[in-house]
Amino acid sequence: MTSPEHAVSVRDLRKSYGSVDALHGVSFDIAHGETFALLGPNGAGKSTTIEILEGYRDRSGGTAEVLGVDPGTGGTAWKARLGIVLQSTGESGSATVREQLTHFAGFYPNPRNVDEVIDAVGLREKEKTLIRKLSGGQRRRVDVALGIIGNPELLFLDEPTTGFDPEARRQFWQLILGLKEEGTTILLTTHYLDEAARLSDRAGVIAGGALVEVGAIDEIGGIEARTPIVRWREDDRLHERRTTEPGRLVAEIVARNDGAEVPDLEIVRPSLEDVYLDLVDRASTATTEEVAR
Repeated sequence: MTSPEHAVSVRDLRKSYGSVDALHGVSFDIAHGETFALLGPNGAGKSTTIEILEGYRDRSGGTAEVLGVDPGTGGTAWKARLGIVLQSTGESGSATVREQLTHFAGFYPNPRNVDEVIDAVGLREKEKTLIRKLSGGQRRRVDVALGIIGNPELLFLDEPTTGFDPEARRQFWQLILGLKEEGTTILLTTHYLDEAARLSDRAGVIAGGALVEVGAIDEIGGIEARTPIVRWREDDRLHERRTTEPGRLVAEIVARNDGAEVPDLEIVRPSLEDVYLDLVDRASTATTEEVAR
């Protein structure tokens, strides 16, 4: 089979439910071996997009290719090349962790080693425990383990670390970075912006069913959105200014204050979370204004 140019290619993707447009005109590509974060508030269209790409949901319009195949017609061989971690599962939990992973590994032509996966998701001490007796966070680790046991070419991670404690999240990050080094393509949705920044090469932001921004993690939002902000108190007023030369501005402020400490002086370098919230807010404002017209 020839390898397509992109692992995922989406053009003008649309999904409607009656008169409601859940997605309208979404377009993006994901390169082979890339980790791409799809970000957005609840109800923005992230899960709908992923479910279409996984072949679980039909699209209303546009085109989509996943590993060179239309996900609407992908067969068993195509699905075996995917790893999927949904937001939640209907797993009954009547088997132990090891039994379940061993069972699922048998469905794939080239599965990962079961012991390796158990260790990777931090469930070695629970490997002989029935899944229904695990805590919510531990069950979530089982979900992740089942998603990677097939050694997928493309891994879908839909809110993968929900319920993880901070240490478990860090361990999971190392697992994902290891998969990335092996060449696995990853499509991630998460509400943890530090997670997206740590794991992803690029990100797309969806708001109101539309893709409002896409780009490299350290470039998304543009130069202006990432320009440092200097805040300080002067003449009994709080001041704020964006500048590409924060050090120079701070020096000027201190000089005006005869070298004394300046009240409430700080330099803020916008994080991915700051940029994301600004993008979502602007998209929401634009939608409100359009409705008002």
